[in-house]
Order: sequence, then structure tokens, then C-alpha cells
Amino acid sequence: MFSLNQVVLINKTIRSFFMGITINHKILVGFVTFYSLSYLMYTMTDKGKILKSDQLSDIELISRILAGEKELYEFIMRRYNQRLYRIGMSVLNDDMEVEDAMQTSYIKAYEHLASFEHRSQFSTWLIRIMLNECLAQKKKNDRFEHEEVEKHIEKTSNMKTPANILINKELSAALEGAIAQLPEKYRLVFVLREVEELSVKETCDALGIEESNVKVRLNRAKSLLRDNLSGYVKDKVYAFNLTRCDKVVNYVLQSISTY
Repeated sequence: MFSLNQVVLINKTIRSFFMGITINHKILVGFVTFYSLSYLMYTMTDKGKILKSDQLSDIELISRILAGEKELYEFIMRRYNQRLYRIGMSVLNDDMEVEDAMQTSYIKAYEHLASFEHRSQFSTWLIRIMLNECLAQKKKNDRFEHEEVEKHIEKTSNMKTPANILINKELSAALEGAIAQLPEKYRLVFVLREVEELSVKETCDALGIEESNVKVRLNRAKSLLRDNLSGYVKDKVYAFNLTRCDKVVNYVLQSISTY
């Protein structure tokens, strides 16, 4: 495949080569150049269409990745980065640890991609891998204490970044703080159902609990949160910005390049 810069360079080369020839010949060359560029642009795309992540389902992406197009794994990661980050923050509440868990989870998922049996949705399978990694990491370092939560909230609320300038920092800190204070079993259900908008069945599958338990835990979580915060949760809690997204994607792509 050719990049756009390569196509432009080829066009310039063709035009320079035929400088000074007759008008009739220039017309002929123009047609040759047009069809050459059309072909090159066609080869840059998927069957003549620009390939976008939302044009392919998870199953289609997985099939093509397993067939050798491992670069398409980037689409998988960018599709689920925000969701995995929010889930990770619900367990670990430390952004650097969550990024490490995400990278490890994506690599493990890639290593076992061929064994995915399609008995559940791919997103549910990926969430389980992330949850297992987070819970193992939490058990190993034992950092999920109240004082660590308070320290993290204070740190994130005082950061002077462009993103924090554009949003209401106090509201964001209050949201994350209120959710962080929830018991873990309520917090996980709340994030999956209300923030990530998973269905009851998807939440059941991800956490391995009954539907009745999901409903009870969600109601309990809501009762522990202030009602006036609920309308802001979707946009404010645990935002995963483009820089972090690129960092995780680049690390994983570099790691799987040797497979």
C-alpha cells in the first residue's frame, strides 16, 4: 500500500519527467497519470473504501487479525480503551496502574485471540481479562486503601492540564470521589451499567453474578450517590484522553510486532 505522500510524490515525478513535451502528448500523459493515481489510491484503501474502525464488527476484525492483519488490532484497542480504563479505575483507582493493566490485558487477549470461542460477546471476554488483571494487581500491591483514594483524588483535582482547564475540575473530582467511596461490588456494577451502558446480561456475564444481584447492587450504588451527580457521570468520570490512548496502543502494537 502507498501513503498519500507517496502518491503525491509519484505524481510530481511523472509530471516532471514529461515537462516540455507536446500538447497532445501531455493530454495522453494526463490520462495515464489520472488512472495511475486512481489505482494507487484504490490500493491505499480496503477494496476502494477508506477503512474505518466503525465499519467492521469485532468478529470481522478478529478474523482479519488472525489471518495476518495484526495492524487492525489498533482498531480493537481504540474501540475499548475508554471502557477498560473506567473499569480499571473502578478497581485500582490509580491511572498509571490501570494503564499497565490495560497493556497487559490487551497483550494477553492478543495471545489468546485464536481461542476466543464466541460463546459471549468479545467485549465481555475482554472485560473479564481486564478485571482479572486488575484484581490480581490489586491483590499483589494492596494499594486500594482509603488514604490512597484520598491522595489520588487530591492529585487529579490539582493537575494543571488543558483537559482540566476545559472541564469543571471540582465536579469531576466530586464525581470520582463519590464513586471511589462506593464498596467495590457496587462500584463495578455502577460503572458497567451507568457509565459504560452495558446491558444487565453483559454485566452478569462480565462479573459472573445473577441478574437479580446486578439490579440490587445498582440500586444500592445509586442510593449511596447524590442524585444531582447522576446526570454528569457519563462525560466526567475517568476520562481517557488521546495521549493516554496513543501510549497504550503504541506499547501493545510494539509488543505484538514480534509475534
